Amino acid sequence: MGAADQATTSGHLERYDEALARDPMAAFGLVQQWMRTEWRSMFAELRERRPIFVTPAFTVVTRFADVSEVLSHESVFSVRAFGPRLDAALNGPYMLGRDATPMNWREKGLMRVMLDPGDAVRVRALAGRLADEALDAALPDGRIEAVHALFRHVALGVCAHYFGLPGPGPGTLSRWTRAIVTDGFANYAGDPAIQEESVRAGAELTAYLRDRLAGLRAALRAGHDLPDDVFTRLTRTSLPPGLGLDDERIVVNMAGLPLGFVESGPGAMAEAVEQLLLRPQVLARAVEAADDPARFDPYVWEALRFNPFFKLLPRMCERDHVLAAGTPRSTLIPAGTFVLAAPASAMFDADVVPEPGEFRIDRPRHHRLFFGHGHHSCLGVHLAAVVVCEVVRRLLLRPGVRPVPPPEGVLTRSAGIFPDRYVLAFGPAGQEG
Repeated sequence: MGAADQATTSGHLERYDEALARDPMAAFGLVQQWMRTEWRSMFAELRERRPIFVTPAFTVVTRFADVSEVLSHESVFSVRAFGPRLDAALNGPYMLGRDATPMNWREKGLMRVMLDPGDAVRVRALAGRLADEALDAALPDGRIEAVHALFRHVALGVCAHYFGLPGPGPGTLSRWTRAIVTDGFANYAGDPAIQEESVRAGAELTAYLRDRLAGLRAALRAGHDLPDDVFTRLTRTSLPPGLGLDDERIVVNMAGLPLGFVESGPGAMAEAVEQLLLRPQVLARAVEAADDPARFDPYVWEALRFNPFFKLLPRMCERDHVLAAGTPRSTLIPAGTFVLAAPASAMFDADVVPEPGEFRIDRPRHHRLFFGHGHHSCLGVHLAAVVVCEVVRRLLLRPGVRPVPPPEGVLTRSAGIFPDRYVLAFGPAGQEG
């Protein structure tokens, strides 16, 4: 057990146990609240005292080895916790909602070919250009609302120019992704209103994609030159029929791209920037390294470790399983248990991550769980990573980046998860309007 964990005295477990004895629903509400507002101290206490935290509603897994075990055993810990909601939104089975099935292997493999890691240089340049456009537009005011005007602006631009989704307005695509992702990954209580909004958004998104696909097919058959984007590549694989996916499978897989990026990409950018700005000495070193992406990028990943966008990954236990077998924390997880693997906690496990409370840019790649782990790790990790880092880099290349005074300069989040507003200033002090 790491020294950082041994000093944990936050008292969450005592309060939880007392509440559980009186009112299980109140205890459940406490844990939900702490996961949003006091997650770091709560996870530290759990790692030390109750690393596999069993409640009547769910089980939270907090140590690095155990989180890795959950995420690596897809036949035991399945995505059935959220897969059906994505299926409902997209009106068809989505391969990331399937575990080690022929559909999953085939379509995931094909989409990895479409999202060519060799595109990373091109995509990084695109993200940089879009970021500079947004920052140049804000230059006269000396301030920018970074979540929408910068981070989401870049993410939506990548969707338009690289994924091949130029049609819906930025606000429309944002609304679709927010509704579907909120239901799939944040609606643990199963609020029917959130589910209904997700289904409506999915119907609009897939209708747009069907129209876009029809247009691409017609253009390809007519011999028109088309940009080299993911949607065009995927459409080409189905001409002639039989080589790739049918129309509905193309639509569903294309829908998965903005769903996997428009929320998580800007979320990661916002959290990384906030963590860097909270550490003036680290920020100074990051700014000094910003001329060289290879030197700069580790600052982004270490900043993000202190507040990752996705702190919990939901899974469903499909059959009885002894987690952490052979260790003092060995626990039987019964079939049907809703399991929350906590990468945000695992990345602070001192048994694996040395000096977890220190900001260190020399940490190995395998200590990073931002993009998941195992069977369902991020499909486009090579491309998402360069976009996140490049936008943060272009921002910090601007002199004097700082948050404006509260409340505008405080990063605000909806549902406790999604960054929604963060006003930053740059340039000489006093310039901002």
